[in-house]
Amino acid sequence: MNLFKGTQLHPNAHRNNKKKIINDPVYGFITIPDEIIFDILEHPHMQRLRRIMQLGLSHLVYPGANHTRFHHVLGAMHLMSEAVATIRRKGHEITVEEERGVCLAILLHDIGHGPFSHALEYDIVSGVSHEEISSFFIQELSKEFDGQLDKALLIFQNKYHKPFLHQLVSSQLDMDRLDYLNRDSFYSGVSEGIIGSERLIEMLNVREGQLVLEEKGIYSIEKFIVARRLMYWQVYLHKTVVAAEFMLIHALRRAKFLAKQGEVVFASPALDFFMQQDIRQADFVSRPEVLQHFAQLDDYDIWSAIKVWQTHSDPILARLSQSLVNRTLFKIVISKESFSEERIEAERNRVQKAFQLSREEVDYFVYSDVLTNKAYNQDKQNINLLMKNGDIVDLTQASDNLNISALAQPVEKYFLCFPA
Repeated sequence: MNLFKGTQLHPNAHRNNKKKIINDPVYGFITIPDEIIFDILEHPHMQRLRRIMQLGLSHLVYPGANHTRFHHVLGAMHLMSEAVATIRRKGHEITVEEERGVCLAILLHDIGHGPFSHALEYDIVSGVSHEEISSFFIQELSKEFDGQLDKALLIFQNKYHKPFLHQLVSSQLDMDRLDYLNRDSFYSGVSEGIIGSERLIEMLNVREGQLVLEEKGIYSIEKFIVARRLMYWQVYLHKTVVAAEFMLIHALRRAKFLAKQGEVVFASPALDFFMQQDIRQADFVSRPEVLQHFAQLDDYDIWSAIKVWQTHSDPILARLSQSLVNRTLFKIVISKESFSEERIEAERNRVQKAFQLSREEVDYFVYSDVLTNKAYNQDKQNINLLMKNGDIVDLTQASDNLNISALAQPVEKYFLCFPA
């Protein structure tokens, strides 16, 4: 039985008035461009995104950063409508059906995120990206809505014959990035992330089926890339956020380890389903119930479990959970050079002795890894500029700003995290 089939859980799909206006703090009033989009917004799968934080644990550093994935996808859909209008005005055909498809694709692009998004992406499930899970959700919704999302799925998977539509959804200059930089900057209060999204969208064009940016937008795109680099270091990869996320990851791993050992570990039914087994991509294909369980999982499941785990008999799980709930986070040290084995071992020995742990148990408290920040990735879909003479040139070749070439190179920093 499909729990989401029919109208029981989304009766609003049959409302007569679907011409709604939403007041967004970043863009002002947003209109819903199509009735099917209203129906999808009302669906439980989409409403779940209200319960998944856009920035995971970043609110532990920036108290205002409490916005959700639902906020973000609404904003991205709004920008998509503006981008479609711009490209049409420049003489390129986008049919009503294609507009509906690309707006649905951007609206649903994050529907596959699990609790705490990127932090737990490969711990809730094994080896399945949120993009792949989004595809499974779009397929499921298209069946439920009699094929009305088929074109959106083709665009999302880059299988549609107009590549620029997919590039508006997922590329290095997509509506996803344009929204999250402005939105995350707004809610975190980190002003370095503010970008001129209106001007960037106004400069969009299409050549030979590919998305391009007109040459006069070059300085706006340079600011966009610099803003992305700064937001990664100041917000997404902020060292305190990294410490909290690794603590969360290891708390969940410890709970899953105990559950598999047969110990009683509190969890909601949805969370328990994923703690008792390792779910992989093939399971989403062969077992329909996997997607239904995933659709019930959000940040609330994790936080409620962590609150209960504070008093668990296992001291490792209890200590990690208490530290997260009370924000007594581990110390983290950042370095441009990798930490020596001697330095890491010294911290491991100290923690092992202080907490009376085995060698294997120390892994739950001492973390060492690398952070990578790549603001512009030339290995992926490039940002191409349409020059005044009609030539198409990669951004790094056209820019007179030497910083852009430098920003195309990844920056790596190493960290060592441990209880103070």
